[in-house]
Amino acid sequence: MKIYITASWKHQHAVEMLTERLRQVGHEVLSFVEHAVNFEGRTNIEFDLDTWIASEDGERKFHFDVDGAMKSDLVIYIGPSGTDSWAEIGAAYASDRVILGLYAKGEPSGLMRRMVEWYRGVDDLLYALNKLQESADEK
Repeated sequence: MKIYITASWKHQHAVEMLTERLRQVGHEVLSFVEHAVNFEGRTNIEFDLDTWIASEDGERKFHFDVDGAMKSDLVIYIGPSGTDSWAEIGAAYASDRVILGLYAKGEPSGLMRRMVEWYRGVDDLLYALNKLQESADEK
């Protein structure tokens, strides 16, 4: 299954660990963390945000993120995260993608959280993902 993970950069290590666990069981994972560090060569993520957003690099990253959300089989949200992650959730939802989320204290979303199937722990989320995979394999 092709999976896109959306989260704040403050969850970098959680994204890396979840990416590794998902790949160990055979999933293809699109990682915004890997994309920024490995493919774009960015090792220091501190930079002028407005300049970067307006740059060609920012445009490429925008398309990577939006395409990941809209074209993957499933999207995983790690909360709490900000407006960019929620824009990706909206794009995924509009593209009829399954969206699983890890709920955490401080989650900022309101009514739009209805777009996400919420889990309180990673093991519960991975169990649900496994059930979705089994169901897809039976078809």
